[in-house]
Amino acid sequence: MAEGRPALFPTVARIWRGRVKRERAEEYASYLYEHGIRPLEQKAQGVQLLREDRETETEFITISYWESVEAMSRFAGPDPRRIHHLERDAEFLVELPQGVQVLQFLHSHGKMDRNGE
Repeated sequence: MAEGRPALFPTVARIWRGRVKRERAEEYASYLYEHGIRPLEQKAQGVQLLREDRETETEFITISYWESVEAMSRFAGPDPRRIHHLERDAEFLVELPQGVQVLQFLHSHGKMDRNGE
């Protein structure tokens, strides 16, 4: 990667998970998008919001993609594994997550192939 120039493809992913009661899932999905995803759209190379509805709970997973841990730290603070709860998370979430995962890309295939193939 050239100095001062962003990587063409992400090298790390930051994964957050949270669960809400099923009856609050729609309300939280809207809140999470407006207050969690939209800011990420401005900073990360990409972001995905995933949802799994279960019998009594709904799990949300946010995956953001970053050119480097340093770039992620500019958004998330010096420790990118430290969680930053949204203002109303305690109201919605069954339990507040204690952290996030930060994973390095080792290989990708298909549309996200780092070699452009």
